[in-house]
Amino acid sequence: MSTRPAPETAESPRDWRILPMRTGCVLLELADLKQTLALYDALCHADLAGIREIIPAARTVMIDFDPAGLSLETLALALRGLDTAQTSDGAGECIQIPVQYDGEDLSAVAELLKMSREDVVRLHTGHDYLVAFTGFAPGFAYLAEGDPRLAVPRRQSPRTLVPAGSVGLAGAFSGVYPKASPGGWQLIGTTPLAMFDIERQPASLLQPGQRVRFFEMAKDGAYTVQAGANAASFSKHMPRTAKPSKNAVEILTVGLPVLFQDLGRQGLVSQGISRSGAADRESLAAANRLVGNTPQAPALEITLGGFSLTMRGQGVMAVSGAIVQTTVTTASGKRIKAPHHQAFAVEDGDIVTLSIASSGMRAYLAVRGGFDITPVLGSCATDMLAQIGPQPLKVGDVIGIADAPAGSHITLGETPAFAMPRADETVTLDIVLGPRTDWFTQGSVDRFLSEEWTVSAQSSRVGIRLQGEALERKIPGELPSEATIRGAIQVPASGQPVLFLVDHPLTGGYPVIGNVASHHLDLAGQVPVGARIRFNALMPFTPHLMSGNSL
Repeated sequence: MSTRPAPETAESPRDWRILPMRTGCVLLELADLKQTLALYDALCHADLAGIREIIPAARTVMIDFDPAGLSLETLALALRGLDTAQTSDGAGECIQIPVQYDGEDLSAVAELLKMSREDVVRLHTGHDYLVAFTGFAPGFAYLAEGDPRLAVPRRQSPRTLVPAGSVGLAGAFSGVYPKASPGGWQLIGTTPLAMFDIERQPASLLQPGQRVRFFEMAKDGAYTVQAGANAASFSKHMPRTAKPSKNAVEILTVGLPVLFQDLGRQGLVSQGISRSGAADRESLAAANRLVGNTPQAPALEITLGGFSLTMRGQGVMAVSGAIVQTTVTTASGKRIKAPHHQAFAVEDGDIVTLSIASSGMRAYLAVRGGFDITPVLGSCATDMLAQIGPQPLKVGDVIGIADAPAGSHITLGETPAFAMPRADETVTLDIVLGPRTDWFTQGSVDRFLSEEWTVSAQSSRVGIRLQGEALERKIPGELPSEATIRGAIQVPASGQPVLFLVDHPLTGGYPVIGNVASHHLDLAGQVPVGARIRFNALMPFTPHLMSGNSL
């Protein structure tokens, strides 16, 4: 394996800042991308006990660790002991990416850089790139170490839709859009290669640490542009086995999207894939325990109720989470009110109806044995941002029910973890300030903590858009992309905060003023539109400088 010289400051942690995100999660701020990649490489090779996830970005490394087995002090000591002097220079064969240089912004980029279109292409194809990190979307890799003369800013006005396979420039990075999505990169070409394909192992073509080289398709007749890359898309509800299920449910009515969810995907951040899963994990786990399933079994996440299905065969169900009235109408027409947060039996032909929720946002319906569907990338969760997982349910869908595992027992009752919030309430969420609280004026930080923010109707599993007096930044300019987590409160240029939920992007380019504390993440996923949120900081914003032998 080849090596490259370590950056001048990589061997010394004096310039590292540890920025809080929440308990068990910190953001290490480094001097530059080279130092970031050196630390990330060293962390990957060290395989430190207690570290759950590592997400590198432009000049930061996020470390998610188990605070029960690894303290921040012990982590800092381990970081000081890492050898960053020898780092890998890209693993394996250099990946070749054919490009037809026909991008909408190619002429504008050439004019901005005061060179010809041909010069832009020559410089773009004249370097090996390093896959620095992934984010924004599954399979979207930030490619570094290209020609510095190609550094250009993002478009002032992002496009609402960028075609899959588009090759773009932004700052010092180059990248390829794996799927059609909004985006603000300067588009210079198109590639027929699929950057992300769930049928491939691994699904993402580009992995951090690999090397990439672009070449011009016009000079190689072996490639032709095809109709879009095979990007991420929802999958059909395929059963796990070829054997038909003897019990099933048929969907009769659907209001807002009804999704399969479990506890999500883990260990795929290197491919740009976040965990996703239930917005209220404890309510999903409780519904599963009530019917005798394991906590991670797939269940239905039903937003705001207004849903019904009919039973084929026999089964046991439970509904938890948002407060809905659940009614069972038997084949003979008898109407029975089913208890909330308790198991109930259903017979062949029974119609189960969930009313509109009176409080909370998302109800969870579990069936004994679990729904018989094929996992996608190790999980049955539907990620609405990445468009990974089973497709949302529609009227007429018939979903099989798996057999209950031997020895599993129905739980007679459980106490909900918290009272479901109502639309006319103010909900207090505990937060940890950071990692970018110091990007805002003190007046804005004070107002952020004192104001009651209204939950906008423009909210989803990706995030809750909040309305209130705009927050003013102290530090202007663009924040280089860095990791975001579930519960992050990001503040875009409008000054109106967005509270990220489970389908959040893996990295973001706006400062995060604070993160919801772990014990209130599920509550945040249940706050309905129209409710107000007040944030309670558990402690002052306290970044740490790694210097000498102490934090």
